[in-house]
Amino acid sequence: MDCQDLNYIKAVDQLEIDKSNRNTRVKIVIQMSRTVELNNGMQMPLVGLGCWKIPNEVCALQVYEAIKIGYRLFDGAQDYGNEKEVGEGIRRAIQEGLVKREELFVVSKLWNSFHDPKNVKRALQRTLDDMQLDYLDLFYMHFPIAQKFVPFEEKYPPGLYTGVQDEQEGVISLENVPIIDTYRALESLVDEGLIKSIGISNFSAALVMDLLRGCRIKPVALQIEHHPYLTQERLVDYVNQQGIQLVAYSSFGPQSFVEMGYELAKSTPTLFENKTVVDIAAAHGSNVSPSQVLLRWATQRNIAVIPKSSRQERLARNLKIDKTLTLSDSELSSLSSLNKNLRFNDPYNWSNKTRLPIFD
Repeated sequence: MDCQDLNYIKAVDQLEIDKSNRNTRVKIVIQMSRTVELNNGMQMPLVGLGCWKIPNEVCALQVYEAIKIGYRLFDGAQDYGNEKEVGEGIRRAIQEGLVKREELFVVSKLWNSFHDPKNVKRALQRTLDDMQLDYLDLFYMHFPIAQKFVPFEEKYPPGLYTGVQDEQEGVISLENVPIIDTYRALESLVDEGLIKSIGISNFSAALVMDLLRGCRIKPVALQIEHHPYLTQERLVDYVNQQGIQLVAYSSFGPQSFVEMGYELAKSTPTLFENKTVVDIAAAHGSNVSPSQVLLRWATQRNIAVIPKSSRQERLARNLKIDKTLTLSDSELSSLSSLNKNLRFNDPYNWSNKTRLPIFD
């Protein structure tokens, strides 16, 4: 479809596209996620596309196609290794007139290797260069862990690599950089207009409390592993009280980690086949899937979600979750009661020789 002469009309939760000529008139309605207002006044979609583990060879196309069906939030990270491709998909959509940059909410995350204040801006600039963007809407601190700096030319993204010798010995070297020092460097990026807001990820309640005592610019969001096997209710309650938006990753529990060979994930029954989840889905009709129930459990409690899928129909269905499914209070409680405090993304397990018990 030629988009050169499309006329865009924005509504609260949909985009209407009119294309007319002498013989035909076509109206396409693109469903869009409802938004939440962050503590700095910005609007963020409640449903976004998570870019973790999207293969490089298909990433640009998936991002582009997601924009076409209504996605506006793209959750990426330096550690995902596909920021160039995410940027390619975004640029293509902008160049074709499908969307304007200011209509998107683009997210990345500062990796652990770049926590030293002198490296924070250069790390962000690497992301901006890779994505060919002038700014990010939200930049998270990915983990409250400061690893040894690794130059871009040595390895990028470095992941858990902190040097050849460390790799041979199976250790992760750390730097003595307090969280608040890294955070203040992020605040400077807001001042410069390179990022519009700051987020934190994988923080415990105690770390959030400590950060709030010393920060100048309040974080707008906390991204955590959140699913019925790991509800983190006290953390959720505290963060809500502080006016910080919660964003859930791994909404389907062990599913993503099974593919990575995690033993805990492989030995944990999938939420997709959990009787409570399956029964709730069935009670809402044959068109409702367990995955939709899991996403709605979060969004109905005002927690944003960032699922991914290679299937267009699933992506489109996720965007409409607020309109197509409403869970009862008892159903929400039943899902929350599945909590087992099972955490699949735990830095304690990254290295047998460098234990990082950030959640204990």
